[in-house]
Amino acid sequence: MICAVILAGGKGTRFWPLSRENCPKQMLNIVGEDSLLRQTIKRLDGFIPLDKVWVVTTDILSQDIRFHLKPLGNDAERIRFIIEPLGKNTAPAIALAAITLNKLSSDPVMVVMPSDHIIRDTKQFQAKLQSAVEAAEKGYLVTFGIVPTRPETAYGYIRSGRPFKDSSDGIFHAEGFFEKPDGKTAETFLRQGGYYWNSGIFVWKASKILKEITSHLPSLYRGLQKIGELNDVRNEAFKELYASLESISIDHGVMEKSQDVLVIPADFGWCDLGNWTALSDVLERDEQGNILQGNAIDIGSENCTVIACDRVLATIGLKDMVVIDTADATLVSSNKMVHEVRKVVETLRRNNREEHLVHRTVERPWGSYTVLEKGKRYKIKRIVLHPKARLSLQLHQHRSEHWVVVSGTARVTKGEEVFDVHSNESTFIPIAVKHRLENPGRIPLQIIEVQNGDYVEENDIERLEDDYQRMKKG
Repeated sequence: MICAVILAGGKGTRFWPLSRENCPKQMLNIVGEDSLLRQTIKRLDGFIPLDKVWVVTTDILSQDIRFHLKPLGNDAERIRFIIEPLGKNTAPAIALAAITLNKLSSDPVMVVMPSDHIIRDTKQFQAKLQSAVEAAEKGYLVTFGIVPTRPETAYGYIRSGRPFKDSSDGIFHAEGFFEKPDGKTAETFLRQGGYYWNSGIFVWKASKILKEITSHLPSLYRGLQKIGELNDVRNEAFKELYASLESISIDHGVMEKSQDVLVIPADFGWCDLGNWTALSDVLERDEQGNILQGNAIDIGSENCTVIACDRVLATIGLKDMVVIDTADATLVSSNKMVHEVRKVVETLRRNNREEHLVHRTVERPWGSYTVLEKGKRYKIKRIVLHPKARLSLQLHQHRSEHWVVVSGTARVTKGEEVFDVHSNESTFIPIAVKHRLENPGRIPLQIIEVQNGDYVEENDIERLEDDYQRMKKG
């Protein structure tokens, strides 16, 4: 049996401000008409059935990702999840997946993939996957080495060695793994040949990767053995055990040490979108070398990436710059220093700013809300509900709410009352009164909500009933 394991627990900080902690890079439509995560899943169509696709993500992101996959239709229900209590790097995530899959089937082959890569040639990708699966079934750890097109310093490299004797498909034993090189070293790699970009895509049998983890990361394996003995992986014991595991990548922990690694050279249009400058690999530039998206106007700039949202973003005479504008945050950086955006996110988090966490407009399974204004003791939102959708039955301990219907008809539950509120009408929800907002109509319902109270954050929600299984505070 072949299973896909898609790693989707990353925060995507290098793509801030479009990427936020609650809406990371893999959930964005950065390239193409679909998100990176949904593209990753669709790329497996015809090779691995959806009921053999597992998404590994954190507890915080799991619910949002489930909602995010809804556009895949009924097929989304077939995709299964492996939940980490918190992100601990790729080695613990992959080991947890291997233990989980081993319990459910007899030593499956795992195709381990990041959720935020671009691969243009799906047909060639699947052909290479087939070769990798065949090699993995013989007891090897298999990865893809991307044929380099330039002396790139943003990727790690793999050096190929002698040909793999059991294959005529251009598979090699891996001789070494190398960290991101400086420019001179990267030029040497390209000139000498036999060096490939590390794709971060792996294929192996579950038993093989667990054996390698036992050998090279024994403390990690012992911790996971204890987790495997638990009857309930949702309890506090699981969280404590997982939090104690070593946070290390599978490359450092296993791939660089194993003697059984094979590399398959590949050229299927891969890009890992490491930061904003990587867009030049996948998006067309204009005659001046610029990438312009959204409501952007440029005069005389060169080699710039400019992405705008709703408001007009005008740039004049810039060179080698990145300018990314959203409703509540704007990034302006040189191409050379844009990787430092992580420090911006760290500063926002340290200062308890919301701009690293959420966008002003937040998508929900029932629709969306947009924060229009926020101040001391108040917050104003625009809420849009899909036809026939409803929010949870809920109450708030620290705030009241005033709802004004802009368009559509709202069905309101307030305490024991149920009544309709029409366009240009309003209602008031006192503190600690159970309530629910519902759209009984065939057109979207739009309301303006004014919150007032000592605390107006999103985690002041006590759900009493919910159509989306969110029966907990927060």
